[in-house]
Amino acid sequence: MTQAATHRAIEAVWRIESARIIAGVARLVRDVGLAEELAQDALVAALERWPGDGVPDNPGAWLMTTAKNRALDRLRQAALHARKHEEYGHETELLGAGHAPDPAALVEAARDDDVGDDLLRLIFTACHPVLSTDARVALTLRLLGGLTAGEIARAFLVPEATVAQRIVRAKRSLSAARVPFEVPRAQEREARLESVLEVIYLIFNEGYSATAGDGWMRPALCGEALRLARVLAELAPNEGEAHGLCALLEIQASRLPARTDADGRPVLLMEQDRARWDPLLIRRGLAALARAEALGGAHGPYALQAALAACHARARTPDETDWERIVALYDALAQVAPSPVVELNRAVAVGMAFGPAAGLALADALRAEPALENYHWLPSVRGDLLHKLGRHAEAREEFLRAAAMTRNLREQELLLERAAQALPSH
Repeated sequence: MTQAATHRAIEAVWRIESARIIAGVARLVRDVGLAEELAQDALVAALERWPGDGVPDNPGAWLMTTAKNRALDRLRQAALHARKHEEYGHETELLGAGHAPDPAALVEAARDDDVGDDLLRLIFTACHPVLSTDARVALTLRLLGGLTAGEIARAFLVPEATVAQRIVRAKRSLSAARVPFEVPRAQEREARLESVLEVIYLIFNEGYSATAGDGWMRPALCGEALRLARVLAELAPNEGEAHGLCALLEIQASRLPARTDADGRPVLLMEQDRARWDPLLIRRGLAALARAEALGGAHGPYALQAALAACHARARTPDETDWERIVALYDALAQVAPSPVVELNRAVAVGMAFGPAAGLALADALRAEPALENYHWLPSVRGDLLHKLGRHAEAREEFLRAAAMTRNLREQELLLERAAQALPSH
């Protein structure tokens, strides 16, 4: 394997395994900032050794073992200093906010913890109330999803520098507050649930439509988000929105096999082979949606989005899609979770239900929206609606503009292809 191929392999392994490695190390050192530092040390070791030694048979396990060994070395050093100072508590000062866990404390923590999932511990730690909501989400996406500041920025529609600052400040705040690495008790857990749901949702979205790179999707992220959503729904069985999010992700995940063709090129929703949609995931999603509605959560933002997804899942063919109901659901969603992206999606639905001219009027009204200034889906939607109206030259320009905005290679290829097809042949 060439050095370049080895580095690509390391990058791929890191994107998949980094969250588990950080979470596993954080359970030892009880500090997420220190855990990420030690995990990064393991990554550096891989970059140094694998090009010469070859990629291990189980690269994730190699990284985890290396990171944990470095954590144990750090804890032993701290314990040695503590003994020299004849004060075990001095260890905390040496580690910053982290501390070598007392065995008795670990047993007590295990007794109190009814989840037993390091990744969930990591999510709830990163979503601690000491942080702002934006900081909680950004930090957890960084730690759990392995996303870069740029990718998170695109998910939030904010500058990359803003996200980078949030992450640095969030880790400092957690260290300063000595936030424990644990799943909180029931009362405190409820207060953090909203942020945790948002984090899982954004992780899934990054996997469903990757903001950058060569692939249209990152299925591993979708799978991780779906797993966490399922566990969280079990953790909070009476929370309608937990089931609503689970329903949404189940139904969305059902489409993954149909979202690309044999060559990995994107296939848009209305052109997908619905026979390739996973019927088990659809049934699970519809069942979770029913649970959310039974708990009175039908009007929560995730349950409403799940209901939107269910409209497509229930339609055997694209022509059977109930677009008027979809418009009504977007109207409701705009009331409980207003955002420019919701309004853009509503414009698409209006265009399908009441004609492209009606949809274009709504999309045009969003052109002055600052949050959508660099959002490639706005010119993409306008291009599609203009094309349907026969305004082909304008459509081509919009598709080209959208292609210039996206950093996902597959998406760019699709938009350039649509631009080429926009002008009718003579």
